[in-house]
Amino acid sequence: RLHLVTWNVGTASPPPDVTSLLQLNSMGPTMDMYVIGLQEVNSKITNFLSDLAFDDPWSIFFMTVLSPLGYIKLSSVRMQGLLLLIFVKHMHLPFIRDIHTQFTRTGLYGYWGNKGGVSIRLSLYGHTVCFMNCHLPAHMENTEQRLDDFEKILEMQFEGENIPSTLEHDVLFWFGDLNFRIADYGIHFVRESINNKRYSLLWEKDQLNMAKKTEAFLKEFIEGPLQFKPTYKFDLYSDVYDTSEKKRKPAWTDRILWRVKHLCQNASKEGEFPEEEQTIFVTLNNYVSHMSYGISDHKPVTGTFGLELKPLVSVPLVVLNPEGEWSAEHDVIIRYSTGPEFPSSAWDWIGLFKVTFRHMNDYVTYAWVEDDEISSDKDSKQASHFAAEIPTMGGEFLLCYYSNNLQSIVGISEPFQIQPSKTSTEKDLTQEENSWMQKPDNLESSDES
Repeated sequence: RLHLVTWNVGTASPPPDVTSLLQLNSMGPTMDMYVIGLQEVNSKITNFLSDLAFDDPWSIFFMTVLSPLGYIKLSSVRMQGLLLLIFVKHMHLPFIRDIHTQFTRTGLYGYWGNKGGVSIRLSLYGHTVCFMNCHLPAHMENTEQRLDDFEKILEMQFEGENIPSTLEHDVLFWFGDLNFRIADYGIHFVRESINNKRYSLLWEKDQLNMAKKTEAFLKEFIEGPLQFKPTYKFDLYSDVYDTSEKKRKPAWTDRILWRVKHLCQNASKEGEFPEEEQTIFVTLNNYVSHMSYGISDHKPVTGTFGLELKPLVSVPLVVLNPEGEWSAEHDVIIRYSTGPEFPSSAWDWIGLFKVTFRHMNDYVTYAWVEDDEISSDKDSKQASHFAAEIPTMGGEFLLCYYSNNLQSIVGISEPFQIQPSKTSTEKDLTQEENSWMQKPDNLESSDES
């Protein structure tokens, strides 16, 4: 289950609550993955420079909301006001590999990043999936510029890298403030149609819908029905369309589309695609706007999807477990085993994480797999962790194996308890502070793009 968010936040700070936006109160099964694409994140030079050194306020906000629920930030990419975040449940981490991020500027002839696209691609249980968050040029008359920019972004993302182009991925999600408008009709007709919930009258004049009928590269993209009010442009903190002097005509600027590669291949063949050959299915379960959020002149849009996968990868590359009882009273042992084709490295490490950890760098302490190895046989290996580095307060923790070659977590243990020690809590607080100062060098360039 995938929940995708697109929101032009208009340089605003995060709202007090995003429970409804993330469907956290839903009675159905929990989401496996959250993909959050924001546009117009505050990118004043002072904000942007501080965000490069530290996580930006929006990333911190979503991590604070989602990490207690068992999600970690898998990856992120930022280009000025464009931000893309992916959060996943712990259990899926060993089966997500080959994570790459990319951005393409299209503002000021490609020299400025106020417009363009940011992408994260990955292998999910062996299937290639790409998420592309775009902010395309504004204004009614710029339809051709929007189409040209999107075509350029498609061509340039991951160009020259040893990974598939965007259109070669098994599934491509395209979303963002795409800025397509409602053509021909006047503002009064558009607003009257909206007031009467006769959205279908406006669909045929939506510039993106019209372009999909004529532009070959768009015909393969699928979108759910626009059964919600146009999401632009509103007065702040209201559900009233623009009352300023400009009186912008309402439009569905904020969109979520997707493309499944095998459906495109099938379109050029006769007959049905044999069902037994299909290895991935995408189902749209919900496509809605969220009118209660008023921090910007756009309303956020979410799409909830079911991804039905035939796993091409079903065995973790590394299996690891804590051995014996863990506490700060004595040295502890980690036992792990690797698959026969696992590309191990001297820079691999095993991290100890709280169960509510936020991202890969959010470890309490770590052990280098080679330096701290104490035994090895054909079935498994053991690594030692010094008692001085174990939290004296105890609690519930996880072990994660980080592969330097694959730049991702490739193994994760079940949650386990560390027993509190009899020593004072001061040692524990000091140790946790120090652990942040001892980050493995190879993490500096991981996913904090």
